[in-house]
Formats: sequence, structure tokens, C-alpha cells
Amino acid sequence: MRTASRSIAAAAACALLPSLGLAQAWSDQPVKPAEHAEDFAVAYEEDGIYYNDEDIKTFNVAEDGTVDWQTFSGFRRYHSECHVCHGPDGEGSTYAPKIKNSAVNMGYYDFVDVVVNGRQNGNSVMPHFGDNPNVMCYLDDIYVYLAARGMDAIPRGRPAKKEAKSDLVREMENACMG
Repeated sequence: MRTASRSIAAAAACALLPSLGLAQAWSDQPVKPAEHAEDFAVAYEEDGIYYNDEDIKTFNVAEDGTVDWQTFSGFRRYHSECHVCHGPDGEGSTYAPKIKNSAVNMGYYDFVDVVVNGRQNGNSVMPHFGDNPNVMCYLDDIYVYLAARGMDAIPRGRPAKKEAKSDLVREMENACMG
């Protein structure tokens, strides 16, 4: 499955999740990186986008700390749309829980379902962002960034070094944002 098809498949899968009862709450339970290392191991790279062996986007951090473009973009998008509630670097706040571990503990499809459709747990409400292009066009980037944070692959703060944005990423962004 290649890039455009992956996005369509992910959206279709997320539309089905609520009816299947698979959506979970945010999971701020501690992460044991060794237990999840295979989930985020890079299996291949396609035009600056990294994937695991299940064709799900993942992060790539070089030995010198250089992050892939999506992780860097995810940092930027998270801090423009999500940190107001969930705190800097996914660490939580007095208003909303820590979510840096959610990408790891929940997995891609459940994570996407919660962001797209929202959820309510008593008085706690996560609004839906399925109609917000500033989130939806960069949802994979946010997921990749939070997975990197949850796996302790990157420290708190803005990544100091990043890979260049590939032509494919630029095309996907332009197609989504219009």
C-alpha cells in the first residue's frame, strides 16, 4: 500500500472503529520502550517518510539527534493545536492528561479514532478534530511526534536538527491544505 492509499485506508478504518467498540481512552500509563520497540522500528523509508513493518508511519532519529521531517512537523503541529490542553511536549496539564504515551499504548488506529471522533469520559471531554484541517492534514505527524516522545526517542523541546521536507511530503501537504 502506498502513501495516498494509506491515508484513505486509515480514514476508512477510523470510521469503523466506533461501531466495533475498539476506541480506547487516552492512555497515560507508563511506557516500557523495550516492549514496544518493534512497533516503531523503521522497516523502510519512502521519500522522507518512515514506516514500520505494518505500513504505519513511524519516527526516525539519527545518532546525532536529527529527526525525520514528520517528527519535527508533529512537534510544530502538536504545539499549535494540542498543547493548550495537553501541555508542552505531551506531558499533560491540570486541564487534560499526559498524552505522550497514548500513541504508544493505544496504537495508531485507536489514537486516530480519538482525535477524529473525540470522546467523553465523565466530565472529561476530548473534542473531535475530524473537521479541522490544521489537525487532520498533520495527524500522522502528530502521532509520530508523540510516539517518539512516548518512546523517549527525543527529549522535551523543539528538535534541534531535522531532515529536509521531501517533495512527496510537500505535495501531500499542498493537496490536503488546498
